[in-house]
Amino acid sequence: MKPNYSIRDLEHLSGIKAHTIRMWEQRYGILSPNRSSTNIRSYSDEDLKALLNIAVLNRQGVRISQIAGMSPREIEANVEQAAIVEGIPEGQVDALVLSMIDLDEDRFEKIVNTSTLRIGFEETMRHVVFPFLSRIGVMWQTGSITPAHEHFVTCLIRQKLIVAIDGQYAKPSAETKVLMLYLPEGEWHEISLLFWHYALKKRGHRVIYLGASVPFSDLVSVGKVRDFDWLCMIGTTQPSVSDLESYLHRLGDAFPGRNIAVSGARFRDFHGRMPTGIRVLDGEESMMAFIESL
Repeated sequence: MKPNYSIRDLEHLSGIKAHTIRMWEQRYGILSPNRSSTNIRSYSDEDLKALLNIAVLNRQGVRISQIAGMSPREIEANVEQAAIVEGIPEGQVDALVLSMIDLDEDRFEKIVNTSTLRIGFEETMRHVVFPFLSRIGVMWQTGSITPAHEHFVTCLIRQKLIVAIDGQYAKPSAETKVLMLYLPEGEWHEISLLFWHYALKKRGHRVIYLGASVPFSDLVSVGKVRDFDWLCMIGTTQPSVSDLESYLHRLGDAFPGRNIAVSGARFRDFHGRMPTGIRVLDGEESMMAFIESL
């Protein structure tokens, strides 16, 4: 079944306001939506790709009237050049979305590698890759991508993070901290945790990386044989909402008096009773501030 997008879906996916999309349709005929018997617009995959291409060029300062005069092939050629050469983050995010939709590994690699050469790997992750992953979250909600699309790009990003982690080495010093990183059982969204690993090693800290879906009993066992300064966990879909408060108290009870930091979507709207000693890092900026403060 082909994806069927509303104009609000296109607004969320492209960052172009719905009223602007309507205006561009009326003045320049850039999209050709289907209409229901009640005149409600619906858009195809091709419409989404066309709008994302237009968004890339428009954010580069190209006027919509100029874009409307280009052929689809000219638009695609200009988009590839703009995303790779100009390097504006919003345009790069749009271009990464297009490479994901088309399962185009070469294009994905060009965009990420060129950005890394220009601004460095850490800044590329923060200002290009993570906004792109946020966009993927919106696309999941609208049903506009399949699990295969997400697996395709997350595997590419994961590979780059592992290579970047492997390339970090610093001699231990008096300021070196030891941090144990893990995802709770059933949690497989590993990209943010891998980025923590990279950022910590880059700053000379030691990391005990337990990875994804760690059973609680295994976590406790490891904690008994390895000392650490901080235990850090990210929860995106796990623990479940109903088990979250209980899990946090089990964590606090298992590691009394230890420094524990938790982050991720599961904790942003948590209003339960937080055990003493557990610190919530609310988003990327909070996480980076925590790493810099070590």
